[in-house]
Amino acid sequence: MPQLDELAAIVAQNTRDDGIFDTDIPRLSLIRFSTTTQPLQTLQHPALCIIVQGSKQVMLADEIYVYGPARHLVVSVDLPVSSQIIEASPDKPYLCIRLDLDLPALGTMIMEVAPPAAEPAGICSKAICLAETSPQFLESALRLLRLLDSPDDIAYLAPLAERELMYRLLRGPQAHKVRRMLMPDSRLQQVNRAIAWIRQHYAAPFSIEQLAAEARMSPSSLHQHFRDVTAMSPLQYQKQLRLQEARRLILANAYDAATAAQHVGYDSPSQFSREYRRLFGAPPIQDVTRLKQEPGRYVEA
Repeated sequence: MPQLDELAAIVAQNTRDDGIFDTDIPRLSLIRFSTTTQPLQTLQHPALCIIVQGSKQVMLADEIYVYGPARHLVVSVDLPVSSQIIEASPDKPYLCIRLDLDLPALGTMIMEVAPPAAEPAGICSKAICLAETSPQFLESALRLLRLLDSPDDIAYLAPLAERELMYRLLRGPQAHKVRRMLMPDSRLQQVNRAIAWIRQHYAAPFSIEQLAAEARMSPSSLHQHFRDVTAMSPLQYQKQLRLQEARRLILANAYDAATAAQHVGYDSPSQFSREYRRLFGAPPIQDVTRLKQEPGRYVEA
């Protein structure tokens, strides 16, 4: 698809070095890395990710999503994932477009745009999906990225180009799944209320009954649908948030492991160290030392 070459040229032109770069277009970031990376556990916010060169692997619990230029990824709720660039080189770097989703605007569009043909059976309920990238989809992305060369037009034309891209998303091969992910009365939105509550209170203990009341679901329904959406239980989700925040505190704020553990809600330092090692592959101090020594190999990409 020739659109991929032009998109890759625009991303390369606007990312001279490796890293993640904000643009003048709201919520649009460009990503470039010239080497593969180690897996990084991170909290993936709702976004559309379009790879135009190279490839990447995303793991949600024990489910693996691998995609490159022929596919794009959509995430509709905050999900703890492990991501890793698996194809990149100095001559042919990994290049990606990430658009953080305006979920209220997309939800309004769902009510306005007619769905495609009859919904297929057996649609997965996960809050993450991969879809084939069509030429029409790439043309819409191109119209958005070409505005980087005409900044005076961004304020007026970028919302129109983004709306066209979202329209393609809602009419594409994964349209029914995207709609199910974002319909205001869907199970996923009920689970999203539980996710928002856990994120706000991640350091405090909670009961499934309490969380179910926040989500306006029964405890049994919450437990089932939470796992359907996130591939983990509410308590596993909370644990991932706690450990990722502890890692950030140790790395960015120079907390020692015991202080970080207490800050994120652990009463037992030994349990914290054990669970930290299980998630990140090394004890806290060793893990953070490794991150500082090889920052380019452990990136949110």
